[in-house]
Amino acid sequence: MVTAFILMVTAAGKEREVMEKLLTYPEVKEAYVVYGEYDLVVKVETDTLKDLDHFITEKIRKMPEIQMTSTMIAI
Repeated sequence: MVTAFILMVTAAGKEREVMEKLLTYPEVKEAYVVYGEYDLVVKVETDTLKDLDHFITEKIRKMPEIQMTSTMIAI
């Protein structure tokens, strides 16, 4: 099991909309709107690093409302 925390910057005013969409994905276990440099913090769990890569590249990065991400893999 791979656990990662993804910090996201969204388009202005789109934080909650993006969070609600992300929560529909089974990989997303928790998601929070936060203040500061980032707009969202998302906890993701996948079976493998390859699955995590696929989730980020095929689902997260294809959302036009997400402008930037930073992924931290838990050890």
